[in-house]
Amino acid sequence: MEMATFTLSSRTINSLTQKTLPLLTKNTKPHFPFSLCLTLRASKSTLRAVSMSYDKELDAAKNAASLAARLCQKVQKALLQADVQSKSDKSPVTVADYGSQAVVSFVLQKELGSASFSLVAEEDSGDLCNEEGNATLQRIMKLVNETLSSDGTYGTAPLSEEDVLSAIDSGRSEGGPSGQHWVLDPIDGTKGFLRGDQYAIALGLLDEGKVVLGVLACPNLPLSSLASHNLQDAQDKVGCLFYAQVGSGTYMQSLDGSTPIKVHVTDLDNPEEASFFESFEAAHSLHDLSSLIAKKLGVKAPPVRIDSQAKYGALSRGDGAIYLRFPHKGYREKIWDHAAGYLVVAEAGGVVSDAAGNPLDFSKGRYLDLHEGIIVTNQKLMPALLKAVKESLNEKASSL
Repeated sequence: MEMATFTLSSRTINSLTQKTLPLLTKNTKPHFPFSLCLTLRASKSTLRAVSMSYDKELDAAKNAASLAARLCQKVQKALLQADVQSKSDKSPVTVADYGSQAVVSFVLQKELGSASFSLVAEEDSGDLCNEEGNATLQRIMKLVNETLSSDGTYGTAPLSEEDVLSAIDSGRSEGGPSGQHWVLDPIDGTKGFLRGDQYAIALGLLDEGKVVLGVLACPNLPLSSLASHNLQDAQDKVGCLFYAQVGSGTYMQSLDGSTPIKVHVTDLDNPEEASFFESFEAAHSLHDLSSLIAKKLGVKAPPVRIDSQAKYGALSRGDGAIYLRFPHKGYREKIWDHAAGYLVVAEAGGVVSDAAGNPLDFSKGRYLDLHEGIIVTNQKLMPALLKAVKESLNEKASSL
């Protein structure tokens, strides 16, 4: 007898799984072909990771991050053209931060629907909802509306104060292990933004506690490798968009929309030839510990210090081989500081873990619970790096 064949969508499979797995665990005889029963015995999270497609979400995320980058570029350009005294004024980055979050939130909800929209993000509108914050709110509203209208895709009436505040406050979600949650850092690297250096709009998507999509818009990162980039060459093009979907690899294109290219971490296996990234600001990471680890590995090149998750993007295309981040005691890492960058590197063949080699867990809410710090490299270098990290941490602890 010829068996009929049929195709189930990934969402239908997921729905079947929810209804059928409880029956299977009670030894109820399933009324499905044997091959389908085997599939349904797999864990829900495995099924979801293998079968789900996030193409629609990825397109929306790329659009949202690119538009937010356009907004930030406009603010940074005005900031850098201003007089020296105004550069100590933090209000431009405040406006850009809130504006970026409002744009990303609006675009995602516009393209994907807002019925079950959940966003874990850095900002909320509390400081804007008083008399002192009204002037800032007006600047944000003007900037957001200018950015949206310049794109032409979202033919809508100008957003009101209430619309902008609502878009910002959609970022109050706590995340967690169930459902889908967007994770956003509207401007990662505010110090770099103020200096005119590196920053990123970092947007990721969690599904059942796992990062399944990551987008990094890096307006000041050169399209060419940092290793070969000539800072004096004004012709060198800057502005990169990195994006990754679970199981599909990592791609890079220019922010203005060039043809995407697939990128991969370096395949370097000799630590002595490696170069490493770390935070620009000593306040963000223990540079002395990174230096000790590099010495143990035999790394000869000086560290490359740049702000933001642009480091993840640069490492995903092989600009460097190692990224070390060791926050000062008492600091708790937030998921928006690493979610997008984590997937961009992982899908490019890299490894991201805490200092003990444990995988990062983004399912616990707004914070990452880590052992000591975060280390990033390729598969070949990870064993030697973990050994050097462990030895260095032990030495540091014994010297206290």
